[in-house]
Amino acid sequence: YPEIFIISDEIYEYINYVGKHESIAQFDDLKNRVIIVNGLSKGFAMTGWRLGYIAADPVVVKGSEKIQGQFTSATCSITQRAAIIALTGDLGPSQDMAEEFTRRRKKMLELMGTLPGVTCMEPDGAFYVFPVMKAYYGKKIGDQVISNSDDLSMYLLNTAHVSSVSGSAFGEPDCIRLSFANSMKNIETGVARIKKALSDLK
Repeated sequence: YPEIFIISDEIYEYINYVGKHESIAQFDDLKNRVIIVNGLSKGFAMTGWRLGYIAADPVVVKGSEKIQGQFTSATCSITQRAAIIALTGDLGPSQDMAEEFTRRRKKMLELMGTLPGVTCMEPDGAFYVFPVMKAYYGKKIGDQVISNSDDLSMYLLNTAHVSSVSGSAFGEPDCIRLSFANSMKNIETGVARIKKALSDLK
């Protein structure tokens, strides 16, 4: 399919638990048709700076510049300077951060394993787990019935005060998404609250 372009989201390039990051743009036959989308929010912990970028064939980049220039104009010069330092500097801090996320991932998976009826695959990257929660669908507390992941996410928010995202937002209605981008103490507290809230469902 030589006319099809490939958009490769590589925002988690440096938060990778399975080895060196590999880009689909490394293949010569595909390189000119790959549009890499990346940014500084994840690998450099610069979420609030709101700066992303693409890497692509010059024709694609020039076309994108015309659209971007009409929508957002230019990012501020301070952000641009910070981005240059991040992208050309020492990756040590990013690697340290990834190591810490590895420890948090291990703890999160260990704790998720204590929740009855819940299965959770080990994530290869990012800082989320995506546990299967369907064992709790059809259960209720009082007059409230948990019919799906939307109901469960709202229940956990209102009862356990733990924020999650319904799996239906990702095409996986049997799951919810939980973040482990937090301290070990908060991860432990959050999962303990989830466990208590789930135990109250009958």
